[in-house]
Amino acid sequence: MKTAIIIGATSGIGRELAIRLLEDGWRVGAAGRRQERLQQLREQFGSERVALAVMDITKADAVAALDKLLAETGAPDLFLHVSGVGHQNPQLDEQKEVSDIETNCTGMVRIVSHFINFVKSNPAYNGQHKAHVAVVTSVAGTAGLGIATAYSASKKMQMTYISALSQLARMEKIPVFFSDIRPGFVATEILNKEKKYPLVMTVDKAADHILRGLRRKRRIIIFDWKFRAITALWRLIPRCIWERLTFVKTN
Repeated sequence: MKTAIIIGATSGIGRELAIRLLEDGWRVGAAGRRQERLQQLREQFGSERVALAVMDITKADAVAALDKLLAETGAPDLFLHVSGVGHQNPQLDEQKEVSDIETNCTGMVRIVSHFINFVKSNPAYNGQHKAHVAVVTSVAGTAGLGIATAYSASKKMQMTYISALSQLARMEKIPVFFSDIRPGFVATEILNKEKKYPLVMTVDKAADHILRGLRRKRRIIIFDWKFRAITALWRLIPRCIWERLTFVKTN
């Protein structure tokens, strides 16, 4: 039985991936802030299949909760970091800006680096059995979006961190490989229901793309083809032109 740990399994993409993997016969260590939603997973699939950890990744004690979860699940085949927040914040509300950075940057680094150190010291991992670490970033990280400044920056940081970790793993021969999952707009709680978004994808469909990419062990997973084309185009636009674009309306 394969094992996965999912950080951010209480809603949206994380919860859907947890359910999909459980339905496919995996054992899942589910972590998140909302205990009642974690308990729902356990009630649906049973305590032998679902291990739980209540954690807030912005708090230092999150790593202690992760250690307890790892002690229960053992060395997971797949470690999925899905937890994150995002705000459209043209008003530059300080609390929202800082929240995006603390959760998506500090929280992600706290959890992912702790797991990498777990891999380094665990004999279950070796050249033949590597841990698969996947982090959900965003296409927003490919270019700064003025409507979501801190969110865009936090996702760019995540992408860079994963790339640097991948290089470090090769340098230090750490038995781990990485996937950078870059969705576009997905109909989760993170989207503002009062606004309209282009090319919105259902959580169901997003999970299909993610699982397909993970099975193929893709380093970067962008979905679907429309967002692959869009992000490729973004990279071709000179900065001096990009910063003059106002294609996203705030009202």
